[in-house]
Amino acid sequence: MRLDKFLAESGIAGRRKVRALIQSGKVTVNQVIVTEPAMMIRKEDVVEYEGERITYQEKRYYMFHKPSGCVTARSDEVHKTVMDYFREEPKGIFPVGRLDKDTEGLLFLTNDGEFDYAMMNPTKHVEKRYFFWALGQMDEETRKQIETGVEIGDGDLFTKPAKLEITESGDLAMYQEKLKGLTLRPYNQGAYNRKLIGGYLTICEGKKHQVKRMLKAHGCYVLYLKRVAIGDIELDPQLNKGEHRELTAKEIDILMNRNEKQD
Repeated sequence: MRLDKFLAESGIAGRRKVRALIQSGKVTVNQVIVTEPAMMIRKEDVVEYEGERITYQEKRYYMFHKPSGCVTARSDEVHKTVMDYFREEPKGIFPVGRLDKDTEGLLFLTNDGEFDYAMMNPTKHVEKRYFFWALGQMDEETRKQIETGVEIGDGDLFTKPAKLEITESGDLAMYQEKLKGLTLRPYNQGAYNRKLIGGYLTICEGKKHQVKRMLKAHGCYVLYLKRVAIGDIELDPQLNKGEHRELTAKEIDILMNRNEKQD
């Protein structure tokens, strides 16, 4: 097995980061520093990262219903992290991609670097579907503009084509019952039109705060955001916020085979 593959599947980091760690001289094989990620290793070889022996881990894959209020990180000195919900699971698992602190919904975690690569590499074009509530209005022309590509600034020019479906539109007062119980983002009621829209936005990339920035570019402020699907896999409705389960063999096959067809 290649050294970078061994480390990625052992949960050290994703494939790209693992290569950088090896090239920086932080990995040894049989007490000799190795800087070549493609080096082939044997079962009996002793692999260490920063002096700690790495034991090959069986691949594990989880679906997690992320609640609002926790950050997608392995550790954080201030905030609760998604890893706090996985204390009893095998060492080495990590989040696949990220969700903002105030965003809920589907998040995968794994110790398989190949899976992480298949889900997150921009060339794979894996779709992520979000449900949102936002203050503002949206006409057909604006919807088409968002689907074609949006200029969101801060170094990111235009987004790739997306899919936008508006399912709700009306006065904020009309939707108080549906919004009840949701953790809404704070907003200045005098700064935005009190019209409200709800719907689904599907994107195939992962720029920082992308959904919020795409809608903001057309005058809409996201009050609530939830990722409901990645690729062809939807968030299990039986999972409450903060709960997780292992992905089934069929779900893993659907996700990985879908990406193989894109190559």
